[in-house]
Amino acid sequence: MALPTTRQGFIDYCLRALGAPVLMINIDDEQIEDRVDEAIRYWNDYHFDGTQNTYLKHLVTADNITNKYIDIPESITGITKIFNIGEGLNTSSLFNVRYQMHLNDLFDFSSATIAPYVSTMTHISMLQQIFSGLKPIRFNRHTDKLYIDMDWNTDIQVGQYIVIDCYQVVDPDIYSDVWSDRWLLRYATALIKRQWGINLSKFAGIQLPGGIQLDGTRILNEAIEEITKLEDEMINSYSLPVFDLIGP
Repeated sequence: MALPTTRQGFIDYCLRALGAPVLMINIDDEQIEDRVDEAIRYWNDYHFDGTQNTYLKHLVTADNITNKYIDIPESITGITKIFNIGEGLNTSSLFNVRYQMHLNDLFDFSSATIAPYVSTMTHISMLQQIFSGLKPIRFNRHTDKLYIDMDWNTDIQVGQYIVIDCYQVVDPDIYSDVWSDRWLLRYATALIKRQWGINLSKFAGIQLPGGIQLDGTRILNEAIEEITKLEDEMINSYSLPVFDLIGP
C-alpha cells in the first residue's frame, strides 16, 4: 500500500502496524488524535526537516510602537535576527554610497576590478556596525512576541516593514509529504501503542471468557522501550548538532 498523504491515512497506517483490523486496538479516537499531535510536535522540535528557515515581513502599526513588540505567528519556533533598521548608509536614495559606487566605478565589470568595491563595502559595514549596530531582540515561542530593544518613537515609523529571519514549523496539513516520514510513522505508532498499553493495564488480572487475559503491562513496557530507542535515534541521527555559544 502507498505511504499515507493525509492525517487519516497516517492514523490508519499506525493502527494497521499495531495489528488492526485483525486485533482490536483498545484506544479512543481522541486519544489517537492526541498522540498524533504529540508525535508531530516532537518531530517539529527536534527533526532537521521539522522546521524551515524563512523570512517574515511585518508592517509596523501604531500598536507596535505603543507596545514596543511585534506579535509573531504561533508557527514560528525561533528567531535568529532582524534585518537592520534605520540605516542611512543603506538607503535607496540616489545619493547613497552604494549607488554612487555602482554608477562611477562599476559601470563595466569587464574593465574594472571589484577589489576596491569589496574593500569599501567592508569598511562601510564596519562603520555601520560601530555607529548604528544591530538592534538587540528578545523572543520566546510561548509568548509569541518579538521585543526589539530600540527607540520605537524615533528609529522606526508606522508603515515601515521589519523583515525577520526565523524558523517556521513544517505543517503536514500544508506539506502532505510529512505524513510519510519514516521516523514519524514509527514514533506515532509507538505513542499509540503506549496509550493502548496504559488503557489495558487498568484491567490487569481480569480473565475474559475462554480463559484469555489482557496483558496491558507487556504492551506498555514494549512501547516505552520503542519510544526510548526512537528518541535516542532522533537526537543522534536526525537532529542538528548543538553549537556552543562563545561570549565576548
